[in-house]
Amino acid sequence: MALIDSTRRKPTEPEPLYRPARHNLEAEQALLGAILVNNEAFYRVSDFLAPEHFLEPLHQKIFELAGSLIRAGKIATPITLKTFLPADLDIAGLTVSQYLARLAAEATTVINAQDYGRTIYDLSTRRALIVIGEDMVNVAFDAPVDFAPRAQIEDAERRLYELAETGRYDGGFQRFTSALKTAVDMAANAYERDGKLSGIATGLSDLDRMMGGLQKSDLVILAGRPGMGKTALATNIAYNIARAWRGETQADGRVATANGGIIGFFSLEMSAEQLATRIISEQTEIPSYRIRRGEIDTRDFERIVDVSREMETLPLYIDETGGLNIAQLAARARRLKRQRGLDMLVIDYLQLLAGSASRASQGRVQEITEITTNLKALAKELNVPVLALSQLSRQVESRDDKRPQLSDLRESGSIEQDADVVMFVYREEYYLKNREPRVGTEEYFKWQAEMEAVHGKAEVIIGKQRHGPTGTVGLQFKDDVTRFSNLADESRMPAPY
Repeated sequence: MALIDSTRRKPTEPEPLYRPARHNLEAEQALLGAILVNNEAFYRVSDFLAPEHFLEPLHQKIFELAGSLIRAGKIATPITLKTFLPADLDIAGLTVSQYLARLAAEATTVINAQDYGRTIYDLSTRRALIVIGEDMVNVAFDAPVDFAPRAQIEDAERRLYELAETGRYDGGFQRFTSALKTAVDMAANAYERDGKLSGIATGLSDLDRMMGGLQKSDLVILAGRPGMGKTALATNIAYNIARAWRGETQADGRVATANGGIIGFFSLEMSAEQLATRIISEQTEIPSYRIRRGEIDTRDFERIVDVSREMETLPLYIDETGGLNIAQLAARARRLKRQRGLDMLVIDYLQLLAGSASRASQGRVQEITEITTNLKALAKELNVPVLALSQLSRQVESRDDKRPQLSDLRESGSIEQDADVVMFVYREEYYLKNREPRVGTEEYFKWQAEMEAVHGKAEVIIGKQRHGPTGTVGLQFKDDVTRFSNLADESRMPAPY
């Protein structure tokens, strides 16, 4: 019989009932002392450290007060801080003044401030992980019969995503000053973006002027009848944004987007290869049918190679999985943002998504309602614009004026209700082409004149916009390569001879 290792716990020895939360009060004290001695230390950690990352409530208060004073252009020292803390507070036998003086006296140097800040941040993250883990265990043990394990997995993944993004839980009430700071930062960042926009530039200048770019947390619906070019417009916008992407390294080592954006593209209808061929066709202006048939010469092939090399470097990620439900799509989007970053999500298209089994049993209208509600929640959670394509009902075809309206949105009024922006793609040329009269007749010459007036032109009709005007934007459309671009201003065109 083997001897029992004396270092191991004896079988009769009870398991410890309590394990203290991971913390390092010395690191908190050293960092706060460094800030009180040299306020520059605060800027070394303010990009990633917040008051709630400190374990000790008094340290949370000191860090918050110091930050408020420094941002206001004042000096944070033991003398200026003590007036904002209770004078009768007892801290292990020390008064507030004595404790602040002790922090400053035993401060670390400003050079080490970032290292101490990251230690505090990491320990806070570990404490949050412990809470999530304990909740998972407790819920799994005590879950009611009607609570599916899949729902718990999705909830845990959402909470882990939030933790990976921020290191803390956002939620509850916030001071209005926080919202004001965010609004001012948005305005300041607009000066640094292409076109001086508050949102992400689509690369289509007239559309950007109307919308101010694609705004974070917005659900944008792009709708149209088949053949109008919904997917083409979405891929044009996605490519323009990915090509303009530029990142900047932050104080905590993360790379943040300074311009353009990282794109996640859910192609539920087309394969990744078909989507890539379409983008190559758009950018090389070689019709995709010629690329598929191999009807290209040496010069064409060189253009395809050049565009392909450029596309390899673009932050454009495609998921071609068909039959996704809204929960699976949300999980994959969170994972993409956590692993590679994400600035915009494209879904082609809305009606190919599935809802939960319970909503599906209630009918397609309820299922679409669940999908649009969750897409809007996902846009807010990830803080990115979500561009979702949508089909229109056939009632458009029965009208003389076939320009789409909000009432044409298919299957549910929730699409209009949940969306921040609703855009329609419309091309008069598509309908005129199908009504060609007999050659040589008076109707034919009239039709020919109408065709010339609308040839190569498309309209993007903004039917709803929560933070801007509605109206129509004219675009150029090359049918053979399915490419949208800015429409030349006729007032600036040279006069004809």
